[in-house]
Amino acid sequence: AYGETIPISLTGGKPVVTGPVPDWVTVHDDEIVAKMGFVGEVRVTVDRVKVRKRFLGWANFVFDTRSPFFGKSAGEVFSLIISGPELKPGTSNLALAADNIWNNAQWQHGDVWTKLLQTIVMAFLGTLLGGIVAFPLAFFAARNITPSGLLSQLLKRFFDFMRSVDMLIWALFFTRAFGPGPLAGSAAIFFTEIGTLGKTYSEALENIDDKPREGVLSTGANGLLVQRYGVLPEVVPIFISQTLYQWESNTRGATIIGAVGAGGIGLKLWEAMRTNSNWANVFYMVLLTLFVVFVFDNISNFLRRRLSRTLHDYNRLQAARGLTL
Repeated sequence: AYGETIPISLTGGKPVVTGPVPDWVTVHDDEIVAKMGFVGEVRVTVDRVKVRKRFLGWANFVFDTRSPFFGKSAGEVFSLIISGPELKPGTSNLALAADNIWNNAQWQHGDVWTKLLQTIVMAFLGTLLGGIVAFPLAFFAARNITPSGLLSQLLKRFFDFMRSVDMLIWALFFTRAFGPGPLAGSAAIFFTEIGTLGKTYSEALENIDDKPREGVLSTGANGLLVQRYGVLPEVVPIFISQTLYQWESNTRGATIIGAVGAGGIGLKLWEAMRTNSNWANVFYMVLLTLFVVFVFDNISNFLRRRLSRTLHDYNRLQAARGLTL
């Protein structure tokens, strides 16, 4: 490094620099650290030599030291991938590079992205199942639709109970019941969303305009057809909008409950934080989580705006027909 060779020997069970120590080398009791500036660093201990090559400030971010692409410039890597000889017989250089990145031992890209996908699926599955269960229950909970006031009150108190137990508490409960993993996280979101979506759905139903329902009822239609043609066209866009918002929110929540053993990237994030020595990986996972939340927030906002315009256009069409929603 820097055109110099620094001899190191093992004396008394620890690494020792033989000769003068330059200013870019730091000697500790059990470790010698050679700082290479932006390029990276080398750490020498009794049992290993750790080489860290930086990529945009993060050491070994693309290829670790086990990879045949390690230490090569971007131009060399692209040249090998496009037209170079096979570095591993029987495997193309493109497949080898992808495998080396995915299985990077230091940054664990494959495991991190897999856990991130688990978090997204947990949020989607829990929200979807919660919405499916809350949808029919909301009709029985809405005062202006259910024929039984007692049933309405019982279901509303049920929704209140399900919402009052925090998602984190549900996650702890299901982690004990099913063991750590995505199943516990999905179940925690599912139970929470039954209460949340059940309440919002029933409130939306209680605030509908009764004129369309009365119009369908006057034709002699049965109760099911009244709900289908007199109620659903008005509330379905609202239901979808509320569900999308909850999915976006649960993507963030799934990261938190993962830290208590509910699977996903939250669990991996917590494991990295507990070591108190891998903060670069923690920062990497936090950035990925923020990026996913940002993407889902924009997708959800876009879909909700489209639904709002659809509902507005539907209302104008009905008004033109003399039936204002």
